[in-house]
Amino acid sequence: MNRRLALGWLLAAPAQRGISQAEDAAEHLEVGGSIVDVLMESGPFDVGQAALLDWVKTCARAVSAYFGRFPVAHARVRIVLSPHGSIAGASSFGDGGAHCRIVVGKQVTEDDLSSDWKLTHEMVHFGLPSVEDRHRWIEEGSATYIEPLARAMIGELTAEKVWGDMVRDMPQGLPLAGDRGLNLTHTWGRTYWGGALFCLLADVEIRKRTGNRRGLQHALQAVNRAGGTIEVDWPLERVIEIGDKATGGAALSDLYQQMAMKPVMVDLSDLWKQLGVHRSGNTVAFDNRAPLAAIRASIAG
Repeated sequence: MNRRLALGWLLAAPAQRGISQAEDAAEHLEVGGSIVDVLMESGPFDVGQAALLDWVKTCARAVSAYFGRFPVAHARVRIVLSPHGSIAGASSFGDGGAHCRIVVGKQVTEDDLSSDWKLTHEMVHFGLPSVEDRHRWIEEGSATYIEPLARAMIGELTAEKVWGDMVRDMPQGLPLAGDRGLNLTHTWGRTYWGGALFCLLADVEIRKRTGNRRGLQHALQAVNRAGGTIEVDWPLERVIEIGDKATGGAALSDLYQQMAMKPVMVDLSDLWKQLGVHRSGNTVAFDNRAPLAAIRASIAG
């Protein structure tokens, strides 16, 4: 079933009642060559409708920047009012067309919206096919990895913020005792951050093998252009085959063979050193003489 849930399986599927009326009442945004319909359920919000629409459009612009276009021709975003908090759980789905549902607090501020990562994460899901449950790590991992890169591409995040957060968070994806590889270890850390670590390693390896002319972005753009969206079910092998062909090698399949069925401990300290990323507290500095500094700059300049 081509449905994808994100952010901790927090929400059930949105009700299908009155979808036609909801679409009639939606605001229609044109982004990245596509139409994004935005429905605000149970408003009003203190921040105002215009700010919420700008937020949705900014997130869609970020995803369009990464994929080279918005990844589906038509998508729907349902913003559900909550009396508490700012931006809470979100879910994305492919059944009945690409759509996502995100819970937003009545008192959400413009600062909350500008710092949000959740909606961009959900929209990234639109750009890749749904896979078997045992491969869910590639769905969540790719969205976790791509979201900050996409936001950096449109100037919403700095390179220092992107890499500093990676240094802080990527260790959550390393295997712990009893790990049996990405396909067989379905913890939160390995699903989200283990998948993100796979994507980072794949990005670096593709760029090393192609002289930094290609990266994971090119592989995933090719998957999306071949019809790989949240609206379809594909085997992961098809995703890898298309991605490898687009990047002229076998970096994805080689890495998958290494990490799918057994734990692989990655020396992250050495990886950051090779990329020229140094984080001390909240301060991030780059070493442009590092061996993989050019790759770091290409991934998130």
